[in-house]
Amino acid sequence: MANHTQLGFQDASSPIMEELVEFHDHALMVALAICSLVLYLLTLMLMEKLSSNTVDAQEVELIWTILPAIVLVLLALPSLQILYMMDEIDEPDLTLKAIGHQWYWTYEYTDFKDLSFDSYMIPVTDLPMGHFRLLEVDHRIVIPMESPIRVIITADDVLHSWAVPTLGVKTDAIPGRLNQTSFITTRPGVFYGQCSEICGANHSYMPIVVESTPLKHFEAWSSLVSS
Repeated sequence: MANHTQLGFQDASSPIMEELVEFHDHALMVALAICSLVLYLLTLMLMEKLSSNTVDAQEVELIWTILPAIVLVLLALPSLQILYMMDEIDEPDLTLKAIGHQWYWTYEYTDFKDLSFDSYMIPVTDLPMGHFRLLEVDHRIVIPMESPIRVIITADDVLHSWAVPTLGVKTDAIPGRLNQTSFITTRPGVFYGQCSEICGANHSYMPIVVESTPLKHFEAWSSLVSS
């Protein structure tokens, strides 16, 4: 859960998010090295007089042509690796369908016969003590921990976006089209997200709450809800 003084990402709760955080740190270090080098060269040029060594130097031109290409490769390779990992969906243990409406979500557990529900934001006037304003819902998504989860996402009216930052998931919900994403939670907990596509007047009132539990607790919950 993010807080108002937080400068970095939320704590990663899935392998994909861990990879995204590491790539972010890697890219920042590359940017820091480039800025430091440019600042050093600018200072050097301002402090020294121009000479033929700085005006006509084929070796320097060759270096500053090849070096950016190497930097781009160092950024592109891990980026492509993460993109392929995010698109890879291998034999999920559970498939969940999320349907966006104005302004609530409908969830269907397609592996169960009759397990679906609507998820509305809890109004501030009804919010229990200690719960998060504009983020808590009346029905949470409950999933088993350390299990591959596939989410099929669509919309019923306008564009929406199903996003949970701590899981590294953000997928558009488009009417008439099915998009899919996947994730694995690495620890138990409650993870919050919101609709990340401007979808109308109450766009900010479409929270997403994912509760990750051990498998036996999920089985007990699914039996209770579907009965």
